[in-house]
Amino acid sequence: MHGFEANALSYDYTASIECLENPHKPQYGGGIIVNPELNHGLKGWSTFGEAKIQHRQSQAGNKFAVACSRNQAHAGISQKIYLQRNKLYTFSAWIQVSGGSGVPVTAIFKTSAGSFIHAGAIVAESKCWSMLKGGLTVNASGLAELYFESKNTTVEIWVDSISLQPFTEKEWKSHHDQSIEKIRKSNLRIQAVDAKGNPLPNATISIQQRAPSFPFGCAMNKNILTNTAYQNWFSSRFGVTTFENEMKWYSTEPSQGQEDYSVADAMLQFAKQQNIAVRGHNVFWDDPQYQLGWVKSLDKRQLARAAFRRDGDSTPAKYLQRLRDIQDFSGNNNSKIAIGLESHFKTPNIPYIRSSIDTLAAANLPIWITELDVENGPNQSLYLEQILREVYAHPQIQGIVIWAAWNPQGCYRMCLTDNNFTNLQTGDVVDTLLHEWGLIKAGFTSSATTDTNGVFEASLPHGDYEVKITDPESVKISSSMVQRLNVAASTTASQLPLLVQLSAA
Repeated sequence: MHGFEANALSYDYTASIECLENPHKPQYGGGIIVNPELNHGLKGWSTFGEAKIQHRQSQAGNKFAVACSRNQAHAGISQKIYLQRNKLYTFSAWIQVSGGSGVPVTAIFKTSAGSFIHAGAIVAESKCWSMLKGGLTVNASGLAELYFESKNTTVEIWVDSISLQPFTEKEWKSHHDQSIEKIRKSNLRIQAVDAKGNPLPNATISIQQRAPSFPFGCAMNKNILTNTAYQNWFSSRFGVTTFENEMKWYSTEPSQGQEDYSVADAMLQFAKQQNIAVRGHNVFWDDPQYQLGWVKSLDKRQLARAAFRRDGDSTPAKYLQRLRDIQDFSGNNNSKIAIGLESHFKTPNIPYIRSSIDTLAAANLPIWITELDVENGPNQSLYLEQILREVYAHPQIQGIVIWAAWNPQGCYRMCLTDNNFTNLQTGDVVDTLLHEWGLIKAGFTSSATTDTNGVFEASLPHGDYEVKITDPESVKISSSMVQRLNVAASTTASQLPLLVQLSAA
């Protein structure tokens, strides 16, 4: 690891989703916030809008600030902070309200240019503290004012353990590098020995990745069934897909009572032939804009009958009942439930993306990025790369699906290729990262020479590998010199290398 990375301030991925009697200490000691724990009265804090602010102390001795007599949504407690353009800020605070339940509270930064940046939000409760975690960047350096907003002006807003920690772009990148080394790769130590167990120095170790473990894919549509170039481009890159529209209700039953799954079946067959896993996708919405024409004419009873006929076992009540049955079954405390995040971006707030995933990760469930795209514009490829690097490096992200199915008339929001399947800049970003992260579907090959002890060490992306040993003193190679192995995440906290001993005889 580079010296800078070793000395860079680490990122705190933790978040709390519990409502607690007392707040935790502020992350990073409060960062650049003055008086973050309110242990020095209201020093550093002032009034924002038409409100009164007070300093209070609980019976347990916890000190906090209170915004009361609020006549405006934005009225409350505030602090002025100098923000720098090229810094990335992670923000957190603990919030409580004086009454009620489920009161939305938002942390906002008002810049000197008059813009308002939403750094994060929480649904606050009375009688316990909730952690708000967010983040922000600014387009220009200058003074900004932090305040907390709630449209419910009848409640007091209590604030404690506030933190605002800046990171340089180099530090932020070091978090990516450290996280990828820790969660996406493992150290492998290979020792080549002869038939008698003696080390083989200067032996050539060839490592070929057969398949990466991390699911990285892209949506596809029916155009892939009749376009060989599309098939070749897609299948050489991606190991997972989602059908764009072909499993949705308006595709499989365009006319009432006439169901047709032939296109979806053909796409599924293609995916199986190419060893591409298929993820499910929502099949209908309650927004009338997305409903079929004939559905709009149905009354409530007819609509319910038509929907239930699609799959009578998928009603919410039955789903929840089955879920509870599974969770309550002995030994199923860690049953597999996951979160899927649609990820359609304009200009991404990278620190907010990270902190949002931190908060979701506190549920201890796997998280997938399911529909990643960026709207067209001069910075589309730059933003795509920033987002991909952020989500791939997050410890809780278990898979990524890009939403860029090819269409000759234009993609939904983002294309990766032109109509000749030559990469656009966005496609180049994807290819570059697939190579950098060792996620090429066809795998990759590398080789090295063992040291005097017959040992070779490497940090490899998780996946299936074929390892081949060539002894320079051997006349011919025995088949026993080839071995397959799986490089996976360690099940323990130990970071010791995985030791593999291979015989060249």
